[in-house]
Amino acid sequence: MVNRGIGSWPARRARRSPDRVAVVHDERTLTYRELAERVGRLAHALRERGVGRGDRVAYLGPNHPAFLETLFAAGVLGAVFVPLNIRLAAPELAYNLADSGSAVLVHGPGQEAEARAAAVEAGVAHRIALAGPDGDAPGYEELLAAAGTAPPDEDVAPEDPCMIMYTSGTTGRPKGAVLSHGNIAWNSVNVLVDTDLRADEVALVVAPLFHTAGLNMSCLPTLLKGGRVVLLGAFDADRVLEVIEERRVTSMFGVPTMFDALAARPRWATADLSSLRTLNCGGAPVPARTLAAYRDRGLAVSQGYGMTEASPGVLFLDRERAADRAGSAGVPHFFTDVRVVRPDGRDAGPGERGEILVRGPHVMTGYWRRPEDTAAAFAGGRWLRTGDVARTDGDGYAYLVDRVKDMFVSGGENVYPAEVEKALLTHPAVAECAVFGVPDPVWGEVGRAVVVPRSGARADAEDLLGHLRGRLAKYKIPRSLVLTDALPRTGSGKIVKHVVRALYTDGPGSDGTRGGPGSAPDGGSENDGGSRRP
Repeated sequence: MVNRGIGSWPARRARRSPDRVAVVHDERTLTYRELAERVGRLAHALRERGVGRGDRVAYLGPNHPAFLETLFAAGVLGAVFVPLNIRLAAPELAYNLADSGSAVLVHGPGQEAEARAAAVEAGVAHRIALAGPDGDAPGYEELLAAAGTAPPDEDVAPEDPCMIMYTSGTTGRPKGAVLSHGNIAWNSVNVLVDTDLRADEVALVVAPLFHTAGLNMSCLPTLLKGGRVVLLGAFDADRVLEVIEERRVTSMFGVPTMFDALAARPRWATADLSSLRTLNCGGAPVPARTLAAYRDRGLAVSQGYGMTEASPGVLFLDRERAADRAGSAGVPHFFTDVRVVRPDGRDAGPGERGEILVRGPHVMTGYWRRPEDTAAAFAGGRWLRTGDVARTDGDGYAYLVDRVKDMFVSGGENVYPAEVEKALLTHPAVAECAVFGVPDPVWGEVGRAVVVPRSGARADAEDLLGHLRGRLAKYKIPRSLVLTDALPRTGSGKIVKHVVRALYTDGPGSDGTRGGPGSAPDGGSENDGGSRRP
């Protein structure tokens, strides 16, 4: 076998453990032997449609075995996989399809209208419909049934491109981060080394596979190890608790809102969680109350930080240090190097704030057809600039402070919204919040907080802002506060700060009235400039 890319993983695993269950979806199971056969059949079907080395194959749909089959089949052929966010509108999908030059679009049930419109606008040559024939699009299962079974043998090297993952367009059009087969493999190795995944792992994958954390931090490392992935197409807290019990789930990745939702369910206190070994949380800083809720059930939550451009793992705080290093994003993954640098380019000392730079074999090869953006992303051509601010302690543990671009200056003082948000979240009436700077004629900028109260809690602006006095320097305390019913989020659960800023910059002030639409748009794809984990 000359294929050294991830497309070869199902066949390689089938040689070692053909009858072990690889994927569970609803009541359907696939062994590694069955997965390898289906991947081979799909590769033949794609080749019959002209797909070859370097061609792009896109997938649109929620978590489903076909997502993985399409990823692996593209890898078998040396083609490039393009996962698409199901929350994007047809014009946004069309942009990603056209920008990537995708030749084929595979789409799941419920995505037919958007897929048709986007494929036509982008000039996609072929559609394949998972739910069955759809106009000129053949049905997925029908194609597989008619395809050949002999495994294609394509020479694929680790440095060849494997997938293009689009980052959200917070400062313009989305950019496609090109991840090579080697990038993804090394990220998986980091996960295996640092999280102790086992061959008997049962990983619940409810975070969307079209986001890098759900795919590359949970699903693919589990399959590489020979474990079992249980796919859920959407997050429902009660259903997740049921599946953990029924399937004896051992590991799960989620964002803080997911873990909070689980702990808020009435059955949380009595749910059988005894099978759980590994809980990884990312996408945003993990509140102390979330960690406490899981400690009360005898569970430790690991935390991490990453970005799409790093496949995504950068920093990791393992469960053994989750309590004594609470609030930290951890230390670099095993095969990862990290620097925290000051604006003058020198390394920041312990306690000093600086931008995180990352280097390692899992860092992207660049942005798709964007050489200038690629050059700007790499400091000195070697270190990837993350745009995130952190400080380290004397032992090298990193603490995320904020995004470089989210910081604002009030009266000559730097204000990091994440610090203010962390303080607000200690108020028992605050469910979630976002802080940003607004223009001020005296101070240049002052803070504004947008707060979602906890269900049934009584809260007003005076009480909430008063809660910060004595906890934060006066210049850090927001001058205005707005109550609202919900904050806009990405599909991975992260608050979309630029949308919050647009909605509430000219909104009501500190009278605490409810302002802005609670059902704001979701605001982009994977990562708001780099899928932070957290």
